[in-house]
Amino acid sequence: MRLTYLVAALASVASIAEAWNAPNYSGFKRNFNANFIGPKGKQPDPAKWNYRTGDLNDNNEVQRWTTAKRNIQYSGEGTMQIVPWRDSKAPKGWTSARIESKFTLTPTDKRITRVEASIRVGGNPPSRKQGIWPAFWMMGDVHRKNKVPWPACGEVDIFETINGLKEAYGVVHCDKQPGGACNEPIGLVKGTPLTDSKFHVYRLDFDRRNSDWRKQSMTWYVDGKQFHRITGAQINKKDVWASLCHKPLYFIMNVAVGGNWPGPPNEKTLGGVGSMLEFGYVAHYTSNQ
Repeated sequence: MRLTYLVAALASVASIAEAWNAPNYSGFKRNFNANFIGPKGKQPDPAKWNYRTGDLNDNNEVQRWTTAKRNIQYSGEGTMQIVPWRDSKAPKGWTSARIESKFTLTPTDKRITRVEASIRVGGNPPSRKQGIWPAFWMMGDVHRKNKVPWPACGEVDIFETINGLKEAYGVVHCDKQPGGACNEPIGLVKGTPLTDSKFHVYRLDFDRRNSDWRKQSMTWYVDGKQFHRITGAQINKKDVWASLCHKPLYFIMNVAVGGNWPGPPNEKTLGGVGSMLEFGYVAHYTSNQ
C-alpha cells in the first residue's frame, strides 16, 4: 500500500513539473525558468525575489504590501498565487503582495529576447472586482538603482487588467509626462480579449536584430497570437527607445487594489482567490540568431 501511494505521489509530482516547466522553442535558448513547484504555503525564494512591503502610496493605490502567506504562496499544484484581501487592520483596508526579481535582463543586441509567463486571473465577476489590478510587468533597473524617476526609467507591461474587465493590456510608459513619446500618463496601450479565467501565455519579444534602432520592435502575444507592437521609429527618440529595449529591466508581479487607472474598490469588491493573479511559470529566452 505504501509503495503504491509513493508511486502515485511521484507520478503526480512529475505531472505537475511537466505541466509547469516553461517550454523550449526552436531557435531559442532558455536562460531562465521560474516555476512554482512545491508544497502549499511555500513562498518564492527571497534570495531571488524582493518582497515589497508597507504602504508605498503609488498611483493612489490602497493596498498594504505584505509577505504574508495569505497574500502570496505556492498553491501546492505547481503554481504561485498572489491574493488581495480586505483587512480591517491595514491602513486603507486591503493587503496584497508584490515581488520583484533581484536579477535583471537586458534585451540582447542582434537577437530576439523573449519573456513570457503562464497566467490566469481569479474568477470573480466584474461587479466584484472594482479596483482590482493584477499585473506582470518590467521596470528599468535605473529606477531602483539610480533613482531615475518614472516614466523616464522605462516601464514595460506584459500583462495587466483592471476591474475584472474582459480585456488584458500590453503597455509601455517612457520619456516624460504629460505627453512625451509614450503619451503619458496613459502610455502606449493595446488590449486583447480576456474571456475566461483559464491559464494563457503572455509573451513579449524584444527584436534587436536590425542594427537600425528605428527598425527594432517590441511585440506582444497571447497564446502565440500577436496583439500589440511598438517600433523604435514610433518612439522616435533613440535614448527613450534605449530605456525600453536596450537597458536592464527587472520583473514585477503583483495585484494592486485601487489606483489612478482602475479607481478605488467599492463595498462590493471581493478579495480572496476569486481576485487573485496566478502564475504557472515565468521564463526568459534569447534567439540563436
